[in-house]
Amino acid sequence: MNAQTTTLLVIGGGPGGYIAAIRAAQLGIPTTLIEGEELGGTCLNVGCIPSKALIHAADEFESATRYADGSALGITVQTPTIDLARTTAWKNGIVSRLTGGVGALLKKNGVHVLKGWAHIVDGKTVEIRREGEEPYRVGCEHMLIASGSHTLELPFMPFGGPVISATEALSPDTLPKRMVVVGAGYIGLELGIAYRKLGAEVIVVEAQDRILPAYDAELTNAVANSLKHLGIEVRLGCSVLGMNEGGTAVRVRTSQGEETELAADKVLVAVGRRPRTKGFGLESLMLNMDGHFIKVDDQCRTSMRNVWAIGDVTGEPMLAHRAMAQGEMVAEIISGKERRFMPSAIPAVCFTDPELVVVGLTPQQAQQAGMDCISAMFPFAANGRAMTLESKDGFVRVVARRDNHLIVGWQAVGKSVSELSAAFSQSIEMGARLEDIGGTIHAHPTLGEAIQEAALRALGHALHI
Repeated sequence: MNAQTTTLLVIGGGPGGYIAAIRAAQLGIPTTLIEGEELGGTCLNVGCIPSKALIHAADEFESATRYADGSALGITVQTPTIDLARTTAWKNGIVSRLTGGVGALLKKNGVHVLKGWAHIVDGKTVEIRREGEEPYRVGCEHMLIASGSHTLELPFMPFGGPVISATEALSPDTLPKRMVVVGAGYIGLELGIAYRKLGAEVIVVEAQDRILPAYDAELTNAVANSLKHLGIEVRLGCSVLGMNEGGTAVRVRTSQGEETELAADKVLVAVGRRPRTKGFGLESLMLNMDGHFIKVDDQCRTSMRNVWAIGDVTGEPMLAHRAMAQGEMVAEIISGKERRFMPSAIPAVCFTDPELVVVGLTPQQAQQAGMDCISAMFPFAANGRAMTLESKDGFVRVVARRDNHLIVGWQAVGKSVSELSAAFSQSIEMGARLEDIGGTIHAHPTLGEAIQEAALRALGHALHI
C-alpha cells in the first residue's frame, strides 16, 4: 500500500478544516487536507452561502411582487415572474466561485489536498479511499478532525420523495404549491420564509410552544408578527407522526391529542444537525466523548495526544465562524504559539425576516448567572435609516453590569441587523463599557446609531427617545 507522511493531517475541508490548513501552512507546517466531497464543506456548498443567496432572491422577488400593486415609494411594475433554473444557476455560480477560491488559497499556501474519503487506522495513520482505486495511507504527527455535521433525519419520515432536507430545498426544480416545514428553528424559518416569498403556501410545525426556542421571546415576537403578515401558518405544540399512506400529507398530533393531516407537495425536515462521528473509523481512537460530540479542552485537544478536533463535531454552538476560529488557533498551537479558545462571546445570527442577532448574555441569562445587570433597548422606529429602509420594526438591546457598566451582551432584531454583529462582538471582546459606546461617534444616518442610543439609554440619557 502506497504511503506518505505529513506533520499535520486535516480530516475535512469545511470552514474549520481549510482555515486550519491554510494557517498551518503559513506557519511553515507541512500540511495535508483530506476531503471526500467539495471544499468548503456544508457552509459553502449546501448551507450558509447558498441559503443566503436563495433568501436574497426571494426577498427581491417579494419586493417586486409588492410593487406590482404600487407602493409608497412610487414604484409600479408589471406582475413579476421568476425562473427558478436561472436563480439556482446564479446561486450555484456564487458557490462555485467561493469553493474555487478556497482551493486556490490552499494551493497558494502549499497545502497538499487529497480528494477521497478518510478512514482512521490509528492516531497517526489515515487511509484514503477512492471509488475504483486502491486505498493508500497517510502518516502524520498531528491529526485534526474537522468532520462537521449532517442533517438530522426523522426515523419515521426518512428523506426521499416529498420529504427533503435543506440541501434539496436550496436547489428546487419547481416551486411546490404547498410546503410543510417541520421545525421552527433558524433553518426551518429561514427557508420557510424564502419559499413563502417565492409564492408557496407554507405551514410550519413546531413541537415546542414558540418559534425559535433558542432565542428569547422578546426577540422572536417581531419574527412571529412577520410570519403572520406573510401568511405563513404556524402550528405550535404539535408533534409530527409521519406521512400519510399516499405520501400527500403530513400527519400531526396536537398537544391535546387531536390528529390531523396537512396536505403538502414538499415536506422540509429541519429538526437540527448531528456531529459526523460515524463511518470513518473514529471509534478506533476511543476518544472521550461528550454525548454525540468529541470532548475537547480549551485548546481543542482530545483525550489522545496530538489528536485535535474542531467545529460542529465538538459541540455547540455549531457555527462556521466558531470552527474557523478554532482551526486557526490549533494551527498556531502546533507551531509553538500559546493560545486558548476562550472567546468572550460568539455571535449567532438568524437570517429570518426580520433578522436576529445575539451576542453574549441576554437579560434573563445574566440574571440566571447571578449577575446584577441593567438593560436597555432602542427601537428602530426612532432610527432615521430604518425608516428610509421601510423597516421600523425591531430594536437593539444592550446588557451591562450595574456596578461598572461592563457590557456583557447585545441583542438585535430588524432589517439587516446581521451587519451589526461585528460591532457587538468587538465591544464585548475588548471589554467596552456603556460609556465607551455612548461616547463613540456613530455615523448618521445608519442603523448603527441604535447601538449608541441603546448604550445612552442604559446610562439614562438617550437622545432620540
